[in-house]
Amino acid sequence: MIDLNPVQQDILAQFSDDISQATVLEVIAGELEFSKLSEPQQLAFLQAANQCYRDTGERLVEDTVYDNFELLFKDSNAQGEFHPFLTSVGAESLAEGKTVLLPKRMMSTNKAYTEKEISKWLDNVKKAALEVSIVEQDIIIRATPKLDGFAAFDDGEKLYTRGDGIRGRDISFVFERGLQVGKSNIRGQEQGEIVISKSYFEANLAEHFENSRNIQASIIAEKNIDERVQKAIDDGAAVFYPFIELDNWEGTIEALKADFETITDSVLNGCDYDVDGVILECKNDAIKDNMGATRKFHRWQIALKSNDEKAEVKVLEVIPQTSRNGKLTPVLRLEPTRLSGAEISRVTAHHYGMVRDRGIGAGTVIELVRSGLVIPKIERIIETAESEIPTHCPCCGAELAWIDDSLFCLNSSECSDQIEKTMGYFFDILSNNDGFGAATITTLFAHGIRTISDIYALENSPERLAEMGYKEKTVSNLVEALTKSRSVLVEDWRFLAAFGVNRLGTGIAESLLQHHPIETIHTLTAEQLVEIDGFAEKSANLIVEGLAAIKPEFEAVFGLGFNLEVTPNINDSDAMASPIAGKIVVFTGSMQQGSRGDMEKHAKSLGAKVAKSVSGKTNYLVTGEKVGANKIAAAQDKGVTVITEADYLELIK
Repeated sequence: MIDLNPVQQDILAQFSDDISQATVLEVIAGELEFSKLSEPQQLAFLQAANQCYRDTGERLVEDTVYDNFELLFKDSNAQGEFHPFLTSVGAESLAEGKTVLLPKRMMSTNKAYTEKEISKWLDNVKKAALEVSIVEQDIIIRATPKLDGFAAFDDGEKLYTRGDGIRGRDISFVFERGLQVGKSNIRGQEQGEIVISKSYFEANLAEHFENSRNIQASIIAEKNIDERVQKAIDDGAAVFYPFIELDNWEGTIEALKADFETITDSVLNGCDYDVDGVILECKNDAIKDNMGATRKFHRWQIALKSNDEKAEVKVLEVIPQTSRNGKLTPVLRLEPTRLSGAEISRVTAHHYGMVRDRGIGAGTVIELVRSGLVIPKIERIIETAESEIPTHCPCCGAELAWIDDSLFCLNSSECSDQIEKTMGYFFDILSNNDGFGAATITTLFAHGIRTISDIYALENSPERLAEMGYKEKTVSNLVEALTKSRSVLVEDWRFLAAFGVNRLGTGIAESLLQHHPIETIHTLTAEQLVEIDGFAEKSANLIVEGLAAIKPEFEAVFGLGFNLEVTPNINDSDAMASPIAGKIVVFTGSMQQGSRGDMEKHAKSLGAKVAKSVSGKTNYLVTGEKVGANKIAAAQDKGVTVITEADYLELIK
């Protein structure tokens, strides 16, 4: 049995409500199959393994094993690939009380695995270019290595970890240790990664450290840096490398397509740091502004990851699983097959219509592909078999109904899978307390708790928690978590999305509340929603129906007095009358009035369109402290009005 170090033991203790240390050790030793764990245990294991790796650089299990476990969790959990653990930006552990708001949001990068996917992305770039009157020959694409290090942001004064993309830790002390900035040693070049030279690592550190990730963890440790790591810093082998300084290829779309493999191979192999792909991005500012971003990544940028390995695999059975909204997900149990270094035993089909129409059942042979060493998917059906379509919910036994190509359990008031996952989803999306994970929700359900408002009623009835078997300290922690979730400031769109209305995710919820206050959402008609940009008729009808279904519960929870941050209404008369209404504003440098994020949010409330980079369409570049003269000159060359923070405050006053 493996011995855990004290830090790992402390980390595992944080997840003890969901999985015991003994169970973790059994999984690590191979004495217990990960697939045999419950969903809460699987999630806790992955979270603990992830935190151990990020906090200590030490793996609980090998990368390929972890990837396989993550794959199994994706296939078996109710939310599938959309589970918050799988969709969130890869964040390192953040010690409470030590996080700060990042100067700019650090986005993840959308991924592609084939040249065909890259070609589709390039088509989107060309389409955006036409909309801003740029011909294809003038589109510039930049290709750089995708560094596999520790993401950080340097604003010239402080260095921050990426954290969750919005808040991170201040690790400026690494520069006091002598850490240099790669290539130019110039501070303030924003996003980059802490990396170590591969050749230096192999020559000096390979016999002492398992991999370079251990080095990165030691560099950002606040205390007790390893003397060999310190020497790597002193020797200039370990650096913070800004993305903008990376060697790169630049050229037209035509040039990229004509010599695609040679260009990408050259970028991949021309770097003396660990890389896990190639970043492609459009360099034209006007196109970038036009393409914009999702909540997770920029649309004008994509990461090419390779190694699509395929295998022919036999299906052993199709297992139905009931999701939060009652939809049944068909999970295919496969003959265990090694693919890209990991053992694959499950994969998810899209819906039961696919199972029915494509002859998927016990004995079906499928071609399985594992893109980018992570996500397995069904490429094609090689041999069909008789499909077994369930008629009743595997959880509650209720009769199932077909809606389009999917099977649904409509027994939402009594199906335990739906009820538990709905309650858990609320706390997952709210994301402002850690007390109510899946194990806690299951315990509450077993003792008659059926709604979110039921859970919050426990805040004033701690004795009920004690009756459920929780000890005094746990009772106190749970009550405190409920109080915290109401008192900590949370966006109103996040609160609304947490109720899980079909088609009303966080992005759509924010768009809705930009036009209508949250207090009025139950008076809205589908026709009113369709008037909002991005709302199709079908989605609008589903949202109105969903809002009507949750109305009693929403009103009960909303009435508890959550501390909601109100989304500015883009049609507000005061905002539209402001001098920056409809103007494109970019903030740069360190602000004195508040954080850059706060300034951007306030500008939006005044009707401005806030951008992250300067283009010919930018109206104002608002400069704080320590802004380079070149950046200001470049903006002025584009005809942008450059004003100081003080000038801006006077303007909006």
